[in-house]
Amino acid sequence: MKAKFVMIGYGWRADFFYRIAKYLPDRFNICAAVLRTKERAEEVAQKEGVFATDHLDEALATNPDFVVLCLPRSIVKEYLHILMEKDIPVLCETPPAKDIDELNALWELKEKYKGRVQVAEQYYVQPLYAAWLKVIEDGLLGQVSNMTLSSVHAYHAVSIFRKMLGVGFENCTIRAKQYEFDVTETGSRQGVLRTGKVKKATRQIATLEFESGKVGFLDFSGEQYASLIRTRRLNIQGHRGEINNLTLRYLNDQNIGVTMELNRIDDGVYNNKDWSHQGIMLGSSFVYENPFPHARLNDDEIAIATCLLNMKTYVTTGEGGYSLQEALQDTYIGFMIEEANKSNQIMETKTQNWV
Repeated sequence: MKAKFVMIGYGWRADFFYRIAKYLPDRFNICAAVLRTKERAEEVAQKEGVFATDHLDEALATNPDFVVLCLPRSIVKEYLHILMEKDIPVLCETPPAKDIDELNALWELKEKYKGRVQVAEQYYVQPLYAAWLKVIEDGLLGQVSNMTLSSVHAYHAVSIFRKMLGVGFENCTIRAKQYEFDVTETGSRQGVLRTGKVKKATRQIATLEFESGKVGFLDFSGEQYASLIRTRRLNIQGHRGEINNLTLRYLNDQNIGVTMELNRIDDGVYNNKDWSHQGIMLGSSFVYENPFPHARLNDDEIAIATCLLNMKTYVTTGEGGYSLQEALQDTYIGFMIEEANKSNQIMETKTQNWV
């Protein structure tokens, strides 16, 4: 069934939702867009070919399944309040709070109005991350105890730690330090850079020790998102095996050591077929299959489209993907990592209202 939604906000991240709706018109429909001014609404209507307005009630009159909020943290809470009061389901692009007090206040607001809020956290449903999670869930590593992640930051990283380590809402002890090193710029959101310009880039090292004894090691530099020379890395260890990037090593039922590779399957490579991602295989089986196998979507677009799919399921059945509760926990721990960085002190998380 097609998901019909209102977009509030416009910019680099909102563009992903517009592209997805264009690439998958049989699955998603932007029935209205809300912008801050009439002039901006007219501009977006012409550019994107959608009904756009500067009045929220006009947009809601199109009877959407849900609303996607794609706004700066400073103003998203205002819209969340209004939409929860109107009992409109919301998919929020960013956890909308600047500190821990605001996180707790948002949960109180959600509880007051019984708000139906999910968050568009996409990394755990990106193809490779989803494949890693499936290998863990299949038990090939045994009991997972620790992992090193060097690809994403803040609440994005925390969400991956909590899901892959299976620590739920456990508290943790955080040690962190930040460094600066020279790096040559090679890319940005606007594309590849070839100027050879050298700049200072931070590198954040953090250790998260959870109550169960499981440990997450975070190693992140902001350059990694767009850099051609700073790649992502993951290593996750269980008592019967480990994943190291695309390589899986584990013991089979006879305790024989087995080595296998995760193999990405794409159409349109070295041939004249339309490009599309099919999935990721381990041996002869898929550990991840793209839910949109014939669409020309990159991995982040696949993940965000999956968030929209999960939101439609949540509205229909009450079973969702990434809840506000999860987002608040991940954002809270992300705030504590930043505080540990700034203060150079050991930080201890405490159980918050949403838990």
